[in-house]
Amino acid sequence: MNLPASPSGARDPRPSVTQQRVLDRIAAQRERLSARRAQRLVVQAQADNGQAPGADLPLVQRLVWFTREHPVVVAAVAGAALMAGPRRLVRWAGVALPLILKLRGR
Repeated sequence: MNLPASPSGARDPRPSVTQQRVLDRIAAQRERLSARRAQRLVVQAQADNGQAPGADLPLVQRLVWFTREHPVVVAAVAGAALMAGPRRLVRWAGVALPLILKLRGR
């Protein structure tokens, strides 16, 4: 019942150029995903230890960490912003934002 494999149906052990490109992209994606996973584990370990996040982390992650560590301060700033009103906030942002950007550019 077993038929011998035909030469046309035999698999070539080496991938073609197109297949190799796909395999290379898959390998690169796996490396990126493992690097992201490792970075996420480091961030979680730092959060569990209560350490401040490094300066190399994105701003959003640092803000999330600050919000978790200092909820009273965040609530106070939000309350002050609500009391000040939108017009005053826009005015102060116009004054403070250039100063912050100048300090950040150093």
